[in-house]
Amino acid sequence: MKKLDHKGYFFIAPFFAIFLVFNIYPVLLTFYYTFTNYEGYGTPQFIGFTNYIRILSDGYFYEAFFNTWKIWGLNFALQLGIALLLAALFSDLRFKIKGLGFFRAIFYLPNLITISSVAILFSIMLDWRHGSINMFLQQIGLISEPINWLNQPVTAQISVALILTWMWFGYTFIVLMAGVSGIPGELYEAALIDGANRWQTFLHITLPLLKPIMLYVMITSLIGGLQLFDLPMLITDGLGAPEGSLNTMVLYLYNQAFRYNNYGYAATIAYALFLITVIFSAITFKSMYRKSVKE
Repeated sequence: MKKLDHKGYFFIAPFFAIFLVFNIYPVLLTFYYTFTNYEGYGTPQFIGFTNYIRILSDGYFYEAFFNTWKIWGLNFALQLGIALLLAALFSDLRFKIKGLGFFRAIFYLPNLITISSVAILFSIMLDWRHGSINMFLQQIGLISEPINWLNQPVTAQISVALILTWMWFGYTFIVLMAGVSGIPGELYEAALIDGANRWQTFLHITLPLLKPIMLYVMITSLIGGLQLFDLPMLITDGLGAPEGSLNTMVLYLYNQAFRYNNYGYAATIAYALFLITVIFSAITFKSMYRKSVKE
């Protein structure tokens, strides 16, 4: 029997030490803060389940919860719809579109731009007095007077959702096209010979075989969408204006911690967000997995 050499543990020890200090310890400390009244300095005051009771009756948290879902839902529907449409066009043998690599690069380009640059760009474009979007819409006759896009709750949420769609549909398209490339070409050729039209080919070949990829896209998008923070933070006053319509859960968490110095309650919001993400990710996975198994 060979004697085990334990020297290898010395090589992996630095990783586990860093992981414990910078990952596990903050998570456990944050959980402890959920039971305290802590302002960021001094000794945390233990208050039991007060923060958890508060969050259950916090109207601002529920408002932030629904705001997050509205923005993410519109963004994901548009993002996935555009990506599926493009994937169907590029996989259709009748079109024979060339230059897929070029289009991938062009579609993915917005994702490479820093979010601060995107926020500044669209803040200028959406300016209700001198913004290029209002000027363009007025010139083509769609609107008669400028719209204050970022000063009305509905238009502000739609604007943020459309900006996120512009940023992320290229990534979704690339992931879906990777799934399409794994579908045997013989299936499309057989469908073409049998006289199937584009819609039938997409509905009965492309879409069913893309369901595992779509499940991955939906779960990752859900996790990212529930953590929406940077764009609403940069494109508004940091409080989710107008009328709190862009106040997402993470922005609400940020303000509770760093604007109001209520770290204990902010920690509770963080764990509530984690629980919500886990629950909805599990629901999404089970519902889509069951459908794919039945089919």
